[in-house]
Amino acid sequence: MENRLTVLLANEQEGWHRTVRGLLEPQGVRTVSVRSGREALEAVEHEHVHVAVLDLRMPQLGGMQVVKMLHQKPNSPPAILLADHLSDQLMHEALQLQVFSVLSKPVDFNLLLDSLARVVKRHYKGQWPGS
Repeated sequence: MENRLTVLLANEQEGWHRTVRGLLEPQGVRTVSVRSGREALEAVEHEHVHVAVLDLRMPQLGGMQVVKMLHQKPNSPPAILLADHLSDQLMHEALQLQVFSVLSKPVDFNLLLDSLARVVKRHYKGQWPGS
């Protein structure tokens, strides 16, 4: 497990989790699924997460709040946010928090895969984490 890219999927829709897991796991990517912002924070505490894919609107804490809280911890994973509407204010706040990417919902899975590939290329210098 140590040499597999681990992606945290934080979204309250079970069908979305099944679809994304089905895309990523055959490519050697390990996924950790949670349904709320609080569960996302707990998962980052207990799992070695390399990338966090966070829905902006989740129960308890939204994706942006999770990103803010993760930045208070050392070695927080890069974040990809999923949002219903991409506003200038959202993009400005995401840029200030160094969010890696913001994608609109419904998610174009090709764009999600491209964002994950760019995380590996830029953040992990083209190497699978742990390899």
